[in-house]
Amino acid sequence: MDILYLSSFDVARVGLAMSDIIAAVEDAFLQKGQGRVEMPPKPGIHTRPDAFIHAMPAYIPGLRAAGMKWVSGYPDNHRRGLPYITGLMILNDPETGVPLCVMDCTWVTAKRTGAATAVAAKRLARRDARTVSILGCGVQGRSNIEALKVVLPGLRRVMAYDVVRANRDRFIAEVAAACRVEVVGVETPREAVLDSDVVVTAGPILRRPAPVIEADWLRPGVFVCPLDFDSYVTPGAFRAADRLYTDDTAQQEYYREAGYFRETPEPQGDLGEVVAGLKPGRLRDDERTISINLGLALEDVAVGIRVYERAVAQGIGQRLAL
Repeated sequence: MDILYLSSFDVARVGLAMSDIIAAVEDAFLQKGQGRVEMPPKPGIHTRPDAFIHAMPAYIPGLRAAGMKWVSGYPDNHRRGLPYITGLMILNDPETGVPLCVMDCTWVTAKRTGAATAVAAKRLARRDARTVSILGCGVQGRSNIEALKVVLPGLRRVMAYDVVRANRDRFIAEVAAACRVEVVGVETPREAVLDSDVVVTAGPILRRPAPVIEADWLRPGVFVCPLDFDSYVTPGAFRAADRLYTDDTAQQEYYREAGYFRETPEPQGDLGEVVAGLKPGRLRDDERTISINLGLALEDVAVGIRVYERAVAQGIGQRLAL
C-alpha cells in the first residue's frame, strides 16, 4: 500500500478555482443541513496561551470522502517568521479506512474559509453590497475578498485594518492588484466598519478577548462574518443582529463550555440549516445579519477530496510507501 503526498506547492498547483471551492463547500453545507454528514466537535490541545492544535474529522457520504485535518494556530509565529496556521490533512478510503493521501492543509484552510464566508454571504448579505471591511489583513483576509467577489460581484471597495501597519499596507497592494477593487487603509476598526455592507473579522482567536465592534457601528443591512470567534465583535453587537447564525451550533456550544463565547447570545440556527432552506436567510434589506464561522472539518474534507482527485488525474504529488 502507498499514499499520495501533496506538498503546499502541489496543492496550489492542482489549480482548483475559487468558484469550484465555493460550490464544494456549499454542497457540504447542504448535506449537513439534510443530516447527511458525520462531524464531531473538534477536540484540541493548547500548548501556549491563545494557541491551538485541533483535530478536525468529517465524513461526507455523498462525496465518498472521509478525513481529518490536524491544524495549529499560533498567534506569535510571525515573530519567528512562521505562518499563523500550519498543519496536515489525511484522507481515508471510506470503504476500507486505508489512508489515501496526506497533504499540507494551509492552502485548503485559507481557501475554504473564504468560501464558507461566501456561502453565508449568498444568503445573508445584501445582493447590492458594494463595500466590505477586513479586520485582520492576513491570509484569510485575502481569501475572503477573493471568495466574496465571486458571490457579490458588485463589491467595489475594501476597507482594510490591521494592528500591524505593515501587514495592512502589504494587503492593500496585493488585493488591489489581484481582485481589482479599491482598497482603503484605515487607522481604526471603527473607520473600517461604519460604512461597510459586509464586515469580516480575521484576527487571532483569543480566549480572553477585548472586542471593540459596538452595536451602533453596524449600519442597517450589514452582514458580519466573524472568523475569530468573539475577538472583535462585542456581545452587544451580537445581540443587535436580526439574524444570528453560526456554521455549527454543536461546535459553538463545545467552545462555550471551553470558555469562549461567554457573553454571546445563542444562535438562531446554523449555516447548514440556512443552505438547506430550513432556516431563513435575509428577509429585508435593513436586517443586520451575522454568521459566526468557526471553521468546520466538512469544508476541509469537501475541498480536500477534490484536490486529491485532481492531483491523481494530473499526476501531481509523490507516492510514499505505508
